[in-house]
Amino acid sequence: MSEWAQQPTELHVRQREPDPSRDLDYPPLPEALSVSVYDNHTHLEISDGTPGSELDYREHLDRASSVGVKGVVQVGGDLETSRWSAQVAEREPRVLAAVALHPNEVPGYAASGTLDAALAEIDALAAQPRVRAIGETGLDFFRTGEDGRDAQLRSFEAHIAIAKSHGIALQIHDRDAHQAVMETLIRVGAPEKTVFHCFSGDAEMARFCADQGWYLSFAGTVTFKNAAYLREALEAIPRDRILVETDAPFLTPHPYRGRPNSPYLIPTTLRAMAAHLETDVTMLAAQISSTTEEVYGQWDEDLPEIVESLDRPE
Repeated sequence: MSEWAQQPTELHVRQREPDPSRDLDYPPLPEALSVSVYDNHTHLEISDGTPGSELDYREHLDRASSVGVKGVVQVGGDLETSRWSAQVAEREPRVLAAVALHPNEVPGYAASGTLDAALAEIDALAAQPRVRAIGETGLDFFRTGEDGRDAQLRSFEAHIAIAKSHGIALQIHDRDAHQAVMETLIRVGAPEKTVFHCFSGDAEMARFCADQGWYLSFAGTVTFKNAAYLREALEAIPRDRILVETDAPFLTPHPYRGRPNSPYLIPTTLRAMAAHLETDVTMLAAQISSTTEEVYGQWDEDLPEIVESLDRPE
């Protein structure tokens, strides 16, 4: 297996320092899609710390519905947000949940001696019918140093085992760790439905992933002017391996980069992807919608009743 090129980490900043020059308003609604699609990965519990990014999750979903985004995968990153994600999915028909311990959170659990108990709770949450993925899990060698890598690897392998035991998808966080992620998946055996959230590799890595039957999810980063390598990766794989996401409230697509993101901006990213692939946006939307349902199942399975909004976890 070759050494995968490490791309600029600047594209994957999840938190930003306050910037007085930054436009803090949500972008306008894009033109609605004529064929609906899903947001494969979002964080509706997170505010990015700016005024105006405190929307209730139902308002995010209402805006998304109005432009042809018919559902989202709401993703947890620790016990609190994983519980919240599962609870929202239980109550909201437009939401399915993914639950996990984010690799950057894992060293803290390990240091406190609570990692095994936390993994056991993730396993229990994964049994809920509207929890359809384990994620985001993986490896992050950008924010976590050498002293936290053993715990990350142990956690990643445990999450892989949980996904396989429940027969649900795996959503991978991979930052500055392409080689280690690949080697781990090959060594322990990837789940049947493995998704690289916010894919950040090059065309060679994309082809390798597609050859394994894995899925690549593209975020607003694919629209960035300095991300030609992502567009080359998009070109390199079969259409039935492609998913689309926001990673909201982060990674807002061009031309709104730096402003708060939301699932309703999926059409902006999707249209940019279709233009680069020189394909009709309705055809691409139909393919991605079908692929998303192949990975996670139907959103109207185990359909809950809509109830009162849940507060964000603190």
